[in-house]
Amino acid sequence: MFAGFRKDQRHVNGVDIAYRLGGSGPGLLLLHGHPQTHVIWHKIAGQLAEHFTVVAADLRGYGDSGRPPADEQHGNYSKREMARDGVELMKALGFEQFSILAHDRGARVAHRLALDHPAEVQRMVLLDIAPTLAMYAQTNEAFARAYWHWFFLIRPAPLPETLIEADPEAYLRSVMGSRSAGLKPFTDEAFGEYLRCLERPGSARGICEDYRASAGIDLEHDRADIAANRHLTLPLLVLWGAEGTVGRCFDPLKEWRQVAGDVRGQALPSGHYIAEEVPELLLAEALPFLR
Repeated sequence: MFAGFRKDQRHVNGVDIAYRLGGSGPGLLLLHGHPQTHVIWHKIAGQLAEHFTVVAADLRGYGDSGRPPADEQHGNYSKREMARDGVELMKALGFEQFSILAHDRGARVAHRLALDHPAEVQRMVLLDIAPTLAMYAQTNEAFARAYWHWFFLIRPAPLPETLIEADPEAYLRSVMGSRSAGLKPFTDEAFGEYLRCLERPGSARGICEDYRASAGIDLEHDRADIAANRHLTLPLLVLWGAEGTVGRCFDPLKEWRQVAGDVRGQALPSGHYIAEEVPELLLAEALPFLR
């Protein structure tokens, strides 16, 4: 995986952020989702690197990045802090401006990054999410059953952490394998990396803190943006899986047009894990937009 890329880490915003770097040209930051790592991009990173300098980063709390301590307000895992990680990493690598391709949790980080740092982000592609506030506000039974982990992970410590740490592989198989495509999209090598990183000390805490932040401080930040009439102004492409929960329970284009001025997008014949299920279709949509 990631032929021609180098693996490294930088200490930025008070935390070590692990990443892979490859290619040349304009900067492109790739941000993964839960419960995975930057490895989700292994099927498309090479093609992207033909056009961009690709930086595939592990979010704080995930992968080989640092795991800051928990705090009462969950601020260490707010999307605002994760966004600063991304901005400072790209600046440390020489990119004052860059574009973003992001999935799931990483797409929530990217949303916050583009709001807080609009001058830095040129174009953005978000995969299989609607805005966090909209998803919580419109939660129904179908969504709660499909995204049960949203409500499990925000329970007070240490219950969720204890259960995940008791059998990390069972947790991975349950979360990733319960989606529409099952475990078929994931190569053995990629799954092995997800498991290795989930087994690292502090991973369960980092994951839970990410979700606790999203159900608390992140919503406060989102409401403040709405009250101040702050919207995304950059060109935004949103793609979602036609077989996934987001498209069934929400209207992604409608929701993104509530918070952004330049939005386009469509469903792809996929479930949640678009980059690993339909990599060629993702490239066909994302590359022309990003270029």
